[in-house]
Amino acid sequence: MPAFRPRHLCSMAAALVLTVAAPATAATADTSAALREVLFVGNNWDGTADVIKSTGDFAKIGEINIVPDKAARLAEINADPIKWIYYTSIHNEVGQGHDQYVDDMYSTPDGKSLVVSRPSFADVVSINLATDTINWRFPVAGYRADHMAVSPDGTRVAVSASTANKVQVLDINTGAELGEFATGDKPHENFFTNGGKYIWNMAIGEVTTALDDPAWDWTKGDRHITVVDATTFKQVKIIDMRDRLDAIGLTNFSDAVRPAAFTPDWSKLYFQVSFFNGFLEYDVATDKITRVKTLPANPATNTDRTTWLLDSRHHGISMNPEGTKLCVAGTMDNYATVVDRATLQEGPLVTASTPYWATVSGDGKDCIISEAGADQVTAIDFATGQKVLSVPVGDHPQRVRLGHVQADWTSPSAS
Repeated sequence: MPAFRPRHLCSMAAALVLTVAAPATAATADTSAALREVLFVGNNWDGTADVIKSTGDFAKIGEINIVPDKAARLAEINADPIKWIYYTSIHNEVGQGHDQYVDDMYSTPDGKSLVVSRPSFADVVSINLATDTINWRFPVAGYRADHMAVSPDGTRVAVSASTANKVQVLDINTGAELGEFATGDKPHENFFTNGGKYIWNMAIGEVTTALDDPAWDWTKGDRHITVVDATTFKQVKIIDMRDRLDAIGLTNFSDAVRPAAFTPDWSKLYFQVSFFNGFLEYDVATDKITRVKTLPANPATNTDRTTWLLDSRHHGISMNPEGTKLCVAGTMDNYATVVDRATLQEGPLVTASTPYWATVSGDGKDCIISEAGADQVTAIDFATGQKVLSVPVGDHPQRVRLGHVQADWTSPSAS
């Protein structure tokens, strides 16, 4: 596979800080059913998801076809000039000459279905894991579906409708819309926080233009964090990182919050921003950026920002269950590293080919990164920072999510 080509709140109330269980990384399992924990790897350009073991050797268990309705969707797009324009734009810009079939995914609590957002088809679908058929389909508002989040109880998914500047919340079992809320420009990452009490959305603005010099940052749009009540979907707070960055002298930093990770008690947020090789620490109670970590720059990385993938420099960050280590994907610098949260000292730089996401293994011992440039996922030991192993997957892996299948599940796409 070829390597990436260039593209072409007010103060946060203390009530938002609650000591609760660690952030959920997958739909909560029905303990009365016989389930098997797995990792789902979304192969964006393939339109497939690999199912691999969640721990140990991370061996492949099976594969899921995420686009069984491809012919019908393409016929629908070709019959609508506006849909065709957006579809082509996604193909040429965000997809770098490829269709985007798999963005985010979560399993249902019973382990029988996988719910997936599909950017090129502007929808969310539920795939029956036994048959690779569609249970339900929800067309999002606008023309592109993006990142999702699942509620701690596994019953709801929140999806970013990126061209409509809103998040829509769906019943995970039926696909019925439960509510929605407005965001900044181009909503991206979502989190259910504080035991499912709030939803946080990060809007990243325009990332496909070439106006990447800090002087042109204002052209990227309205980028802020929206916090809403997860039951009523009413706005609780808006956090504009522009003000917080300026307050500590980082006037040339982008305020587009990219991947992020919360501490287990939700008191601190670690987040990446466009163009920066590193991450920042934000204290929720004081509403301030408290620390900034710059990670090593790869000397081989082109310094021309317009050559970086969708305004990314580093894209992918996760935290171990204890909240003591961070794992960072240095996307354009072609490495990943484990960082001690107390000291912010990075460990070994593990060479990787365009690492695009970072998550945590089922046992919490390893960081799992997707290597979009090498069509593989790689495990890195949180304790040592050293690479454990790599496992081949499909074309252009991006999101990796922990979830469940039925204990006796076998892949309908095994052939």
